[in-house]
Amino acid sequence: MKRVCIFVCASLLVSCARETRPTDQGAIKSPVRVLLFSKTAGFRHTSIPVGIECVREVLSGTAAVEATEDSSRFNDVELATFAAVVFLSTTGDVLDPSEQDALQRFIENGGGFAGIHAASDTEHDWPWFTEMIGARFIGHPPVQTATILVEDRTHESTRMLPTRWQRTDEWYLFHRNPRSVDGIHVLASLDDSTYESGGMDGDHPCAWWRLMGRGRCWYTAGGHTEESFQEPLFRDHLRGGILWACSLSAADSP
Repeated sequence: MKRVCIFVCASLLVSCARETRPTDQGAIKSPVRVLLFSKTAGFRHTSIPVGIECVREVLSGTAAVEATEDSSRFNDVELATFAAVVFLSTTGDVLDPSEQDALQRFIENGGGFAGIHAASDTEHDWPWFTEMIGARFIGHPPVQTATILVEDRTHESTRMLPTRWQRTDEWYLFHRNPRSVDGIHVLASLDDSTYESGGMDGDHPCAWWRLMGRGRCWYTAGGHTEESFQEPLFRDHLRGGILWACSLSAADSP
């Protein structure tokens, strides 16, 4: 009789495990996990440690953040356990071909992506990544104060921002205007008249989102300085963008 009971209980446990297993990569895992990737193969920002701590803090209570610079984590099995991947000031070629393929599958099957600052200075020779992130970094003037024009205040990452948002950062120039790319929705742009050496012909997006397959992709060009990650509004901006990439919102927080 005991053997029968043990067998029945074991069968029920297996059945429950099968029912709660995600059916695809697009399903949000519980608890939500975020992979924070900061590997560099080019310039390395001194703000990366502060940025990692910032992301941990702003997502505390909502998502578990796992920081790594180990690109071997980019495989189908491990990526399937995360809701989104965040590239924090990554630079250069940081993924090998098999890791690139795994990231592409992850996003196109419903995983999220959030890029911060030098994420656009990453994988320049991988066309899919350029399409996903929207534009490649090509240069910048010195760090200085500028005014950001917040174009869409309905998005999770911008609804808390003023229409004209003045802040100090390193303002990236891109190889093309992201607004010209099919599928990209610009959230904010720089007023190039408010600082020196804008160089984007008067239309200078600095934050945007797009979809790639079933995946949500979000990018912000800010985050060069350590001070950026202490700014309340910039922290809220990051939090909203990452939560949106995870298919969550501030309402999901405890």
